[in-house]
Amino acid sequence: MNVLIVLGHPRTDSLCGALADAYRDGALEAGLEVRKLVVADCEFDPDVREVSPTDQPLEPDLREARDSIEWADHLVFVYPNWWGTMPARLKGFFDRVFTPGFAFVEYDEGEGAGHEGLLDDKTAELIVTMDMPPWVYRWIYRQPGNNAVKRATLGYAGIRTTRITNLGPVEESTAEERGGWLEKATRLGESLASGPDSRSTRVRRRATAWLKALRLQFYPMAWVAYSIGALAAAGSSGVGSSTAYWLGFAFLFFLEAATVLSNEYVDYPTDRENAFAGPFTGGSQVLVDGVLEFSDLRRGIAVALLLAVGTGAAALAIGPGSPVAGAAVMATLGVLALGYTLPPLELSYRTLGELDVAVTHSTGVLLVGYVLLGGSATDPLPWLLSIPFLLSVLPSITLAGVPDREADRAADKETIAVRFGVDGAARVATATAGLACLAALVWVAFDVGGGAYDPLIALSVPHALGLCWLLRDRLWDRTTPARIDGLMAAALSFLVWFGVVPLLNLL
Repeated sequence: MNVLIVLGHPRTDSLCGALADAYRDGALEAGLEVRKLVVADCEFDPDVREVSPTDQPLEPDLREARDSIEWADHLVFVYPNWWGTMPARLKGFFDRVFTPGFAFVEYDEGEGAGHEGLLDDKTAELIVTMDMPPWVYRWIYRQPGNNAVKRATLGYAGIRTTRITNLGPVEESTAEERGGWLEKATRLGESLASGPDSRSTRVRRRATAWLKALRLQFYPMAWVAYSIGALAAAGSSGVGSSTAYWLGFAFLFFLEAATVLSNEYVDYPTDRENAFAGPFTGGSQVLVDGVLEFSDLRRGIAVALLLAVGTGAAALAIGPGSPVAGAAVMATLGVLALGYTLPPLELSYRTLGELDVAVTHSTGVLLVGYVLLGGSATDPLPWLLSIPFLLSVLPSITLAGVPDREADRAADKETIAVRFGVDGAARVATATAGLACLAALVWVAFDVGGGAYDPLIALSVPHALGLCWLLRDRLWDRTTPARIDGLMAAALSFLVWFGVVPLLNLL
C-alpha cells in the first residue's frame, strides 16, 4: 500500500508535525511505502483567480502534489481545527489541486445531472487537533470541518474516508497526554498493515455491500402478489399465523435473492458501461465498484438456492395444498426467474425479459401462494386476479431499460428499449398502463376475481393518465438514454393500486 501523509498545519514544528512523523514511523514499521507532503513548504497561490480553477496553471509544487496523490492508495490529512474547520492554506491547497478533470467530472443529462469522482480508488483518514474536547466538537458543534473534508471535498472526489481521529483540547494538554496522542498516531500507522479499515468497519461495509447487492426494494412487489394468492385460497383467517405461508414467503425471498445476484453476475458487462444507474436500474454496481467479487456472488447464489429449496420443501411438506402441484408451480417459477439472465433461457437478452419479470412477479408468485395454501392451479381465480397486476408491472420494468439502453446494446442485451428505442419503450409503457386500468375496471363491472377489485381501483385511471403525460413529455421521440428517476417513481407507484386494493379487499 502506498501512503501519502499531508501535513496541513502552516507550522511544521507543531504538534500536528509530530503526529504526522509518528504516523509515518508506524506505517513504515508496517512495511508500507510512505511519502510526506508538507503544504507549508509548497510554493503556490492559494487563491483561485481565474473564472475556473482549471484555467489557472499549476505551480511545480502542485503538479508534484498531484503526482503524489495519484501514486497513493491511502491519504492521511493531519491538520488543526481552526474556527471549526481547516487552516486557510490547506483550504487553498484543496481549491487549487482538487479541480475538475483531476478530482471529478461533472455531466448534465436530464435527471442524471451530477458528477463522478475520479479518485474513487483511494481511501483517506483525518487526524485533527483542536482546543476543545472532541465530544463537544462532535455532538454540540456537529463537527463541521470533519464533514466538509470527508463529504464535500474528499467524498466529492470519490475518496472514502475510513477513520477520523480528533485530539484535544491541545492548549490544556499535559506532556503525558501529548505523548499518548503520538503513540496513538504511531499505532494508527501500524494498523494499515491489515488495510485502511478497522475490523468493525470491514464487517459493516461487507454487510452493507450484501444488502446493496440483494436490492431489497424489489421484494415487496412479490410479497403482495404472493399474499393475494394465499388469501384468495385460504381466506383471511389464519393466513398470517400459518407456518406454511411464512415458509412459502421464505422460498420466494431466497429465490428472489438468487435471481438478483445472478442478474448482477451475468449483467456485469452492461453494468460496467452504464452511466445512468439508479436505485431501480443498472444493477447494484457492487461488482463494478469492487466491493464484492465474482466468487462472492457465486457463493451467494448457491446459498440462496439451497435455502430456497429447503424452505420450499418444508412449505410443501406442511402446507394444505397438493405437494405435487406446489412443487411444479415452484419449479416453473424458479426456472423463469433465474432464466431472466442465466443460460440457456437468457430471456432478458431475447426481448422477453420484461414479460418474464411481469409474469414471475404477478402470476407466478400469486400461484405459489394460492396452491400452497390449498387452492388448485387449474382454478381460474388466481389467473384472473393476476392479469391486472401483471399489466401494471410492465410499465415500470419496461422503463427500467431506458437508462440502461446504450450499455445493454453494447452487451448485446435485447431489452424492449434496445429493440424498439426509447420512444418504443414509452409506447409500450403507455399501452400497458392503459390496459391495466381497463382490465381492473372490467373485473369490477363483471365481478371477476371474487370481489378483490372494487370501485376504488378507478383511482388508478388518473394515475395512469399522469404517467402517460410524463411519458409523452419526457420520452416521446427521444433517442438517447438518461436517468428517469421521476418517471420510475410514477411507474412503480402505479402498480401499488393493483396490489394494495385486492390485498385489502381479501383481508
